[in-house]
Amino acid sequence: MDNVIHIRKIVRNFQMGHETVYVLKGIDLDIKRGEYVAIMGPSGSGKSTLMNLLGCLDTPTSGQYILNGKDVSKMSDDELADIRNKEIGFVFQTFNLLPRTTALDNVALPMVYAGASKSERTERAKEVLTSVGLADRMDHKPNELSGGQRQRVAVGRALVNKPSIILADEPTGNLDSKTSLEIMQLFDEIHQAGNTVIIVTHEEDVAERAKRIIRLRDGVIESDTMN
Repeated sequence: MDNVIHIRKIVRNFQMGHETVYVLKGIDLDIKRGEYVAIMGPSGSGKSTLMNLLGCLDTPTSGQYILNGKDVSKMSDDELADIRNKEIGFVFQTFNLLPRTTALDNVALPMVYAGASKSERTERAKEVLTSVGLADRMDHKPNELSGGQRQRVAVGRALVNKPSIILADEPTGNLDSKTSLEIMQLFDEIHQAGNTVIIVTHEEDVAERAKRIIRLRDGVIESDTMN
């Protein structure tokens, strides 16, 4: 199995006035294609910063990040935007759906940026919504859906461009325990279908579903264990 993520000596500092805050202090990490990984750590451990780097929402102060064979550590903002759209499917705690847009159009949105035709977009979005259990909710807007259904739409949107990695940030943070379980079962299915899934969470029961748990503390990897 080859690495979809290869990170070496990643450092991320932030300037706060005259002070430098050292958030990530030389991270080495490889994630293989098809892995299911949870990233954990207390507040201030650097896990959100690491997620932003993995998701190409930010670039490191120093170090190298190879994503799916491409060195993204030195890319421009435009190049990063392109990589984000093609290579990464995001799922956020707050769903981040367009409120006035149907589930189908929300899911199809990344394909608009990718330049797919309307018929391609519609066909693929229907396929994905069916796969996440929302075949009968395609024309509903977010306010007509439950929290769990909204998160399913968000998961569908993450899958639509067939990205290299699915990156989920506290995907069950706004859901009750029953709905959380359903969403985590959905992530299990997505992983079983061959996708690389990375979940950033502070909930042990969510992390336990992954096959590998990486724990951060004070900007370094404290432990990296197979589940």
